[in-house]
Amino acid sequence: MTRKYIDCREFPSEMNCSVAISADTETELMEAAVQHAVSVHHHTDSPELRAQLSGLFREDSPPASPSK
Repeated sequence: MTRKYIDCREFPSEMNCSVAISADTETELMEAAVQHAVSVHHHTDSPELRAQLSGLFREDSPPASPSK
């Protein structure tokens, strides 16, 4: 099983978010990523948000430093 992750450091934001989230399943990662996007970045949980997040998932674990 390959871990999956999403890394806020790869995307510019006003708050310069440094959170990276990883999980063993896409379902678990999606729930954590949605919670983060809603509570921290003030997005609305919607099918569109979930589709956008899903397209940003990567395999493996997040790197120690953000990729540019």
